Amino acid sequence: MTDQPTPTPEDLVAVAEQLGREPRGVLEIAYRTPDGRPAVVKTAPKLPDGTPFPTLYYLTDPRLTAEASRQESAGVMREMTERLQHDEDLARGYRAAHESYLAERDAIESLGTDFTGGGMPERVKCLHVLMAHSLAKGPGVNPLGDESVALAARADGGKLRGTAVPADWPGIDEQDEQ
Repeated sequence: MTDQPTPTPEDLVAVAEQLGREPRGVLEIAYRTPDGRPAVVKTAPKLPDGTPFPTLYYLTDPRLTAEASRQESAGVMREMTERLQHDEDLARGYRAAHESYLAERDAIESLGTDFTGGGMPERVKCLHVLMAHSLAKGPGVNPLGDESVALAARADGGKLRGTAVPADWPGIDEQDEQ
């Protein structure tokens, strides 16, 4: 979902400013916002000091991290987790997202664990991870990440759509039709 995955020195400076610290283990810019900012980094499974880091996709854009936090505070994770227990299609799609994430990370370097992030595949624990995964891979890979991005796109009168979120990101109703 990005035109220039290899981070430039300017990208790394921007990410450091977004995070308030030096980024570690950045392999690529996995998603750049429509207004051109790095927003998701793909991170090595082990940091330069050897520390395991299972979070392959890491959300960095403060507008998106704030929105993910707002959704978490509003109880979106709890509602999503409940739906996972009752919606077999949703659970199947979420498990497939977990397996895809794990396979992609293991292709870089196996950590010897099936832990991916965000609570996948059985619950929703971190919308930042799910949103980052969806933005990096595009709609249709992680159903709950897609939903979180769709919620972000319509939040606050849609001010993130076309700036931090792709203008053509499917809405919640459109995702149900996919």
